[in-house]
Amino acid sequence: MTTKKKDYYEVLGISRDSTEEDIKKAFRKLALKYHPDRNKDKDASEKFKEVNEAYQVLIDPDKRAKYDRFGHAGVEGAGGVGFDGFENFGGFGDIFDAFFGGGNTRQRNTRSRGADIQVQISISFEDAAFGVKKTIDLERTESCGKCNGSRSEPGSKPITCMNCAGTGEVKRSQQSMFGQFVQVTACERCHGEGTVIVNVCSGCQGSGQELKSRKIEVSIPGGIESGMKVRIKNEGEAGINKGYAGDLFVVINVKPHEYFFREGNEVIFRKRISITSAVLGAKLQVPTLDGQSEIQIPKGTQTGDVIRLKDSGITHLRNNNRRGDQLVIVMVVTPDQLTDEQKRLFDDLSKTIQEPSDDNENTYKWFDKLKKVFGYEN
Repeated sequence: MTTKKKDYYEVLGISRDSTEEDIKKAFRKLALKYHPDRNKDKDASEKFKEVNEAYQVLIDPDKRAKYDRFGHAGVEGAGGVGFDGFENFGGFGDIFDAFFGGGNTRQRNTRSRGADIQVQISISFEDAAFGVKKTIDLERTESCGKCNGSRSEPGSKPITCMNCAGTGEVKRSQQSMFGQFVQVTACERCHGEGTVIVNVCSGCQGSGQELKSRKIEVSIPGGIESGMKVRIKNEGEAGINKGYAGDLFVVINVKPHEYFFREGNEVIFRKRISITSAVLGAKLQVPTLDGQSEIQIPKGTQTGDVIRLKDSGITHLRNNNRRGDQLVIVMVVTPDQLTDEQKRLFDDLSKTIQEPSDDNENTYKWFDKLKKVFGYEN
């Protein structure tokens, strides 16, 4: 009787809308758990094989699409996935090493740099303007704290492999009708390392690595923008065989402000003023990144006029001693509800003021300015 295969998404413990990063993270966790070099349970090899089979399909966009549409039938047979005969490729160790940064078994003892890690954090508009320090929680692989990555129990050392005499290779001769051929393969006993661990580290079960949760402090410079990355060297995944660790990349997302907008290093603020302040002039308070500030509204101010507050903007990213300006865009508000007394006063005023003439030459230029200032183009 044929055993029904498990759903690949269930095998990895993920949902059907999982991202590529979700798939890799799930596989890494399960591979560490069931890898035969670490897990000596009798069914560990089968579970590792099952996990790897699911990963090979779901990480490939074409195979995943076929699987989502047709199930297991879509990825079996010609052009599908075959998982028998791992011995031909060096055993389970090769699959594990290929995912975590190693090469084939003959190169497993070569130092290899660890993988980079990328995370995303959100910061406020003010933090982006001035810079801030943030602490992020991170889970990553590190060298085993007990064996320091050697994979041997402290106090013991690997011995020379008797099968290959320490070369890591085994030669096999084969006679054919064309003559004698010599095939060189990685030693099956030591996996190409030339040495055998006789006393496996109890802390990492011989993998040389362990998962750790860390809190990493990140210094975010002032002037940073959404989408930019902060790189922290050697805070990524641990290297293989005492190789250098990878780097940590922190992707920045700046939250929108309630009333400030950003244009380069300048802060944009739209200030609504009354028609009397526009006509007669006034001293008014406006918010800035540094707190409240007083501005002078000149007599005869028009909608769209700009008042510049020097050095009240965003810190320059490459020179934290410099700041941009804040631009206060004035918007004159015409009252739409008046008392009888106010109507009478405006009526008397209208008899003394002429209507302005049309200025068609600057109409389009003025309208384009308003679209940019007030966001009408959206």
